[in-house]
Amino acid sequence: MNLEERASVRILVVLLLGLFGVLLAWQLTNPTLPQPVLSAPAAIVPAFLKETIAIRPGDTLDNLLQRSGVEAPLRLEMIAAIGKAFDVRKFRAGAELILVRTREGELRSLEYLLHPDRKLRLLRGTEGFAAEIAEIPGVIRTEAVCGTLRGSLFESFQRIGERPELAMKMAEIFAWDLDFYRDPREGDTFCLLVEKKEYAHGAPPTYRRVLAARYDNDGTVYDAFLFESEDGSPHYYSSSGESLQAAFRRSPLAFDARISSSFSRRRFHPVLGVYRPHLGTDYAAPTGTPILAVADGRVVFAGRSGGSGNMVTLQHANGFETQYLHMSRILVSKGERVRQGERIGLVGMTGLATGPHVDLRISKNGRYLNWETLKVPRQSRIPKAQEAAFRAVRDRWASQMAAGGNPALKLASSEEAPAPTP
Repeated sequence: MNLEERASVRILVVLLLGLFGVLLAWQLTNPTLPQPVLSAPAAIVPAFLKETIAIRPGDTLDNLLQRSGVEAPLRLEMIAAIGKAFDVRKFRAGAELILVRTREGELRSLEYLLHPDRKLRLLRGTEGFAAEIAEIPGVIRTEAVCGTLRGSLFESFQRIGERPELAMKMAEIFAWDLDFYRDPREGDTFCLLVEKKEYAHGAPPTYRRVLAARYDNDGTVYDAFLFESEDGSPHYYSSSGESLQAAFRRSPLAFDARISSSFSRRRFHPVLGVYRPHLGTDYAAPTGTPILAVADGRVVFAGRSGGSGNMVTLQHANGFETQYLHMSRILVSKGERVRQGERIGLVGMTGLATGPHVDLRISKNGRYLNWETLKVPRQSRIPKAQEAAFRAVRDRWASQMAAGGNPALKLASSEEAPAPTP
């Protein structure tokens, strides 16, 4: 190809490239040309729909379900299933029911929070509804809780960020050694090694087992360590291996009472206006306060008894009897067997009484004794064969309690039982 021909080809290529550029620019700027359509992603439709129903004062389970559109036959079936696991009259106003349905509207489950640690769950299966009380998942950790008594025991626990429930646990542990109405002194110190269950949903931790406890009562130290007895049941023992459980509790009331009158062979009677023996210990408390049996026994009298008002008499082992006077209400019947700590009546002021209280009397073989100075034996101590194992547990718990505990120590999750006490 000569020079003239090559020049013609170059000119043609330049013209074609220019034409292509013009066409491309026109296509991009011309609004009439069809544009590609971008489709939006399809919306994700959940397989199940959740509905929350607020429980109002006066609501029943039936009208709650009716308010949610559940038909009468299905309501009856659900209520019957729930009634096998939970008292349907005990749904709390202010709480919530959670119903779960399919997209087609079929009811699949119901949930109700009973406690931070437990919930009622109703599930629909192939054979109908079944209800259960289920544990809420969480993690159990140990923590040392220590403080100084300032004011009441409840106030002292609240001051260190704990709930009164934990104070009650400590009072129950030392119930055979300390009367928390009259024994505590300002400045007493206490410490507990307690398991706390924490929840992912943010609910406050709940208390589980108290592994160890220590209370310094004006220089007298009481301690307790949880240990499994030979039959596998857990009990509290002192550091020396003696059972903390004695034959008698130190008080017939759980909390918030004072001794208004002590045992006396010659006391001025506030109603009769004469001097006469007062063979019991009076605990002042509001009317309706539960009265607890101080020991296992059998009811040998339950009824009205003159100036003693409504009275219960319990017969115990080794010739002991206890009497509980001036009750507003009796909760047991003659011949019934009761356990230590069981409710047997309510505080009142029946008979000759100037205010609500319970007069507790104890006798042995017919002779009345001073309840406040009574020394009672322990129920048991660590068997020789278990002493080494107990000392290992005691030293471990005592070390953790003294060191402030270890909040990062994971003991168990809700999917597995808490680690047993060795």
